[in-house]
Amino acid sequence: LKKSTLQLSPYQPVMRDFAFVVDETIAADQVMKAIGKVDRSLIATIHIFDVYKGDKLENGKKSLGIQIRLEPQNGTLTDAQITEVCDNIVSSVIKATGGALRTQ
Repeated sequence: LKKSTLQLSPYQPVMRDFAFVVDETIAADQVMKAIGKVDRSLIATIHIFDVYKGDKLENGKKSLGIQIRLEPQNGTLTDAQITEVCDNIVSSVIKATGGALRTQ
């Protein structure tokens, strides 16, 4: 049995939370795949921490709370780089699912 070496980044990881409103028929996996395609070298983990369906949402919709962990390998991320990745994540999810970023 061959063991792989654990690769830890010496740079500060960045955590960001998102809430996307999508149709109930959209699988959480679809949202996670859309996020994962944004930057495979930077996005270390994608974790769904909440699924909400209720009176605060339109009928037939659900909200997915998702936490993303960014682990830079080549240097500390700037605010501009973090904003760019987050914007790309939102765009990718909207394009793949027809959903929207939850604002409330």
